[in-house]
Amino acid sequence: MAAPMPATNPFLKFPYGPIQMECDAHDLVVEGEIPADLCGSLYRAGPNQRFKPRGDYHLFMGDGMVHAFHIKGGKVDYNNRWVRTAKWKHEDREARTLINPMNPFECDPDYSDFVFTDKDGTANTATVWHGERLLVMEEGHPPYELDPETLESLGSWNFRGKLNTAMTAHPKIDPETGEMVFFAYMATGPFAADVMVHKVNAEGILTESILIPTPYSAMVHDFVVTENYIIIPVMPITGSLERAMEGGPPFAWEAEKGVHLGVLPRHGGKTEDVRWVEMDLGFTFHFMNGFDKDGVITVDCSQFESAPLFPTPDGGSSGKSEPHLTRWTLDMNAQHPRATFARIDEYVSEFPQCDPRYAGRAYRHGWYTSPDGELKSTLEDSGYFYNTIGHFDHQTGAVDRYSCGQAMPSEAIFVPAYEGAAEGEGYLLAVVTSFETRTSSLYIFNALQLADGPLAKVHLSHSVPAGFHGSWRQGD
Repeated sequence: MAAPMPATNPFLKFPYGPIQMECDAHDLVVEGEIPADLCGSLYRAGPNQRFKPRGDYHLFMGDGMVHAFHIKGGKVDYNNRWVRTAKWKHEDREARTLINPMNPFECDPDYSDFVFTDKDGTANTATVWHGERLLVMEEGHPPYELDPETLESLGSWNFRGKLNTAMTAHPKIDPETGEMVFFAYMATGPFAADVMVHKVNAEGILTESILIPTPYSAMVHDFVVTENYIIIPVMPITGSLERAMEGGPPFAWEAEKGVHLGVLPRHGGKTEDVRWVEMDLGFTFHFMNGFDKDGVITVDCSQFESAPLFPTPDGGSSGKSEPHLTRWTLDMNAQHPRATFARIDEYVSEFPQCDPRYAGRAYRHGWYTSPDGELKSTLEDSGYFYNTIGHFDHQTGAVDRYSCGQAMPSEAIFVPAYEGAAEGEGYLLAVVTSFETRTSSLYIFNALQLADGPLAKVHLSHSVPAGFHGSWRQGD
């Protein structure tokens, strides 16, 4: 019999707490009308802890589960599966947790070296459809492949033996060439001060890998790819094995290390071509988009003043900070360029998205999640849950918002209405979890008319735990 989850850990309770089931549900109940031209699959990845954890539990260490909504002909089918990683299989066999993926010193003695040799990780952060493969990532390990229909676990994927590092949870796909660019931080070993950039062509073949030494060992969650540049943001969430061995946090916020942006020419750029650009202190988990023109790079992101969720090296707080949509400017024509930034939107916002057909290009429309102050968070000192979806028009500065009330939406994914549709002409899809019914629904919006409310709500009879990122696979 499995032991109950600790009742005091907020990440093991609603809306983050795991569901202890896998299921297939066909022809879900639809409120409203699903657009006839919407056809494909929405995938959501997140942590879903299988057994009572060892040591302190954080959302980042939960066992990966993928949820899928398959849409066709105005109907929706749903399925969900745990990702059968090596960790999951070992623990499933013994019906208990053996491994703490964030602290090797809290593993079962028989698995004390597992964290250092594991090739699968937890597969709990994001998904991508590329090269006819559905991959789920967790940034500390190679990606894991799933069957796009059944979500059956197919195994770790290393691009036919060419990938020897981890893979970020935020790969970028060029909308014109189909090339996928991604990276791995601490690429040559635990807590190494470097990043490896990889390029994969439209057919899914890894074509190039470029090692970039960094100013210090840092966690790098997301990055930016434009038509002509790759920007690696090294921000001071530092990694230290020595600190961890002395009982301190393996990753900590060290503001004095500063912000350093590595700028690599995208086409033909090598290690020696990287230019390091400094910027005033700030932190971002996620970028909306970036583009370049005549050597000037523009980047939009959800920026904090300091990193949330991470302590200082002595275990103290890094300070309370809320993210706002912020624009960076890097003039690479300058002899000694320095990045500047300015807030461009008044609302708190995270999980920014753009129309993927404009990724890396000049663009107008962006979307994000946001709080409206009506849904109080259950997490200590974290204010309010994000219960609102927003649209930001970069041309006019106008904001269009829809509040889900006592419910929390996932990151919202944009889907074009049809091939050749104008930028922003399409649908926004989000999994919304009600705090009143404790169930989740798929909301489908007209992406440019959010305030009008959803075109359709597709209801589940259970909740989808609050997770991280999703993706879309276009259907036939």
